[in-house]
Amino acid sequence: MAADAAPEPKANMGQPVPRLDARLKVTGEARYAADFPVGNPAYAFLVTSAIAKGRIIRLDTESARAVPGVLDILTQDNTAELKEVKFGSGGASTSIQKLGPEIAHDGQIIAMVVADTFEAAREAAYKVKATYAEDKPSATFGDEGLKEEDATKVSERHKHVPKVGDADAALASADVLVDAEYGTPTQHHNPIELFATTCVWNGGQLTIYEPTQFVYGLKNSLAKKMDVAPENVRAISPYVGGAFGSKGQFTPRTGLVALAAKKLNRPVKLVVTRDQGFTTATYRAETRHHIRLGARRDGKITGYSHEGWEITSRPDAYVVAGVEDSARIYGFGAVQTKVNAVHADRNTPGFMRSPPVVPYIYALESAMDELAARLAIDPVELRRINDTMHDPITGKPYSSRSLMRCYDEAAKAFDWSRRNPEPRSMRDGDWFIGLGCATAVYPTHVGPAAARVRMLANGEVQVQIAAHEIGNGAYTVIGQMAAERLGVPLSSVKVELGDSSLPPAPVAGGSNTTASACSAVLKACDAIRVRLARSVATTDRGRAAGFAADNGQEMRADLFRRLGVGAIEEYAEFIPRGGKPDAVKQLYAGQVAMTGGPNGEKLMYAFGAEFVEVRINALTREIRVPRIVGAFAAGRLMNTRTARSQYMGGMIWGISSALHEATEIDKARARYVNDNLADYLVPVNADIDRVEVILVPEEDHEVNPAGVKGIGELANVGTAAAVANAVYHAIGIRIRELPIRIEKLLDA
Repeated sequence: MAADAAPEPKANMGQPVPRLDARLKVTGEARYAADFPVGNPAYAFLVTSAIAKGRIIRLDTESARAVPGVLDILTQDNTAELKEVKFGSGGASTSIQKLGPEIAHDGQIIAMVVADTFEAAREAAYKVKATYAEDKPSATFGDEGLKEEDATKVSERHKHVPKVGDADAALASADVLVDAEYGTPTQHHNPIELFATTCVWNGGQLTIYEPTQFVYGLKNSLAKKMDVAPENVRAISPYVGGAFGSKGQFTPRTGLVALAAKKLNRPVKLVVTRDQGFTTATYRAETRHHIRLGARRDGKITGYSHEGWEITSRPDAYVVAGVEDSARIYGFGAVQTKVNAVHADRNTPGFMRSPPVVPYIYALESAMDELAARLAIDPVELRRINDTMHDPITGKPYSSRSLMRCYDEAAKAFDWSRRNPEPRSMRDGDWFIGLGCATAVYPTHVGPAAARVRMLANGEVQVQIAAHEIGNGAYTVIGQMAAERLGVPLSSVKVELGDSSLPPAPVAGGSNTTASACSAVLKACDAIRVRLARSVATTDRGRAAGFAADNGQEMRADLFRRLGVGAIEEYAEFIPRGGKPDAVKQLYAGQVAMTGGPNGEKLMYAFGAEFVEVRINALTREIRVPRIVGAFAAGRLMNTRTARSQYMGGMIWGISSALHEATEIDKARARYVNDNLADYLVPVNADIDRVEVILVPEEDHEVNPAGVKGIGELANVGTAAAVANAVYHAIGIRIRELPIRIEKLLDA
């Protein structure tokens, strides 16, 4: 097992060194946001609405204020000084920032109690009584009162969706046509670390401890909220205990805590309860899809149409529009796409791991399997027939694309050749056996970043960059880049992350952290090497020997002596190809402009292939997943141990998405029912058996200087479709709406 956990590096792969922060995490020494000690803190507790649509008529706080220890209660009447932060990327997670009187969704924050103790704050919060004028809400698809809008008309980020040729004509003339609808449910991130905020004022200086995926975004948004200069705000978040997108934007709670701390002239700490996290943070929007795929008898696809619908809130036009990526996977011929924002009385959704591609690729890869079945072509071969090295929309080439190599390696390891293509044809006693596969894909994002690297004469190296450790191994891979470029052991490198006093890095989202941060660190390290090389060039010994990063400690110390310094420090700014000249300046201001994916001169994507075996009991319809194999190619891998861990976690999450996860909604009241970890289903150990990860070597010198494509969100993209396809193969029944639970198979 140890060997499996630390795969031997192949070409273009780094060493599987253990995480630098491993010991800190397993011993409890790693400090998360709520762990930081502050002097004499007060404690806050949120009060949230009990209705999803309507208006607060009266808010009675008299009994709450009588609880011993209560210091203040923030309501709509005493929070007017808080400014609005614009909804959107780099801004707020929602436009619903006031505490009333209008109620736009269930669980909306309507007050915050602050007390000397957590217990007093909680008791008082339960005594705050709201009287409402309640309206009938619209909860989800099919309800009356929903408002549907074309996403291109309301979303700045998605003004254009892919289209080429006459898809309707191509589909009408196709030899074989798949015309099907698919659905994915609401899902919540549920990170183990709860949402928390601690604010401390020191004169006019504000320090905030909050788990965040973007300290510079948090710092600048809070400055706007409090109407103070950004330089007077410092955000600290060295470790994040899971986020998956839920801690990437500014939420309404943060300004309330900062205001309370200012009013009381005392630190205030808030830890949001698990159930409140369902409505005060974001979630994955539920979606519906209508796909039409047309092909010739030989399997060549001639037309592809994909229309998606995504639930969002009343005031916000949040959509992910995954057709940007799905339309580029294969050589489709003619393509038409459309995305609709469907406004309901719900809180605003947000980014959730692999936000655009998870729902859209699930629908497409399910349709691909249906097409393969109708054509009587092996599903892998159908993908090979339609593999392409060019964008079907623009004709631009891929910077690199190893999809079919992933399929070949995964299929061999999975023993795909033993599959009998006929549904219900493979059985082991009472168990039907199903084998399915699907493509994993994720756009390669890279953003601007800055880094400071300091090297001492004794070989010790300090790396500073405000990137984020969200469980991805950022401390380790950033340290490895510095060690590699400067020729020192990793044990000599100290990495500092997660603090807005450090040079900025982009939001830890879109799988860009390693690509962006390592490119900036590489640039700073190379600047140090240049200074040392110049010193070498002035000596006879240097002219003879040349300079390399691994020349050794003795030569390095000699060079520092010749330079007359005890340390060399370099600050470097990295702007990716296609980035604007002021990209780093905007990053300091909390705005991120990513490049990559379908943008630029070439398409930049990472790919993978996933194969799943399911077993379904013929009598009970119980579902088991005894094994899953995934092969992935994503440019340079900095560390095969952390890469395998990321891929494995993604595939397990994919199984969870396929068979377990769904946020249940009371349609009559637009309320979440299973807002806890007891009822929100996720896999346990018994649900996950053999998970095999294959690291496929790939080099891509065009994506970024580090050659990294990003892997964190890749592996959970194809899994749900692979499971659904395996279920069909096992029992001959198509379940097109996730999750696939026993009751759906019993009904079928």
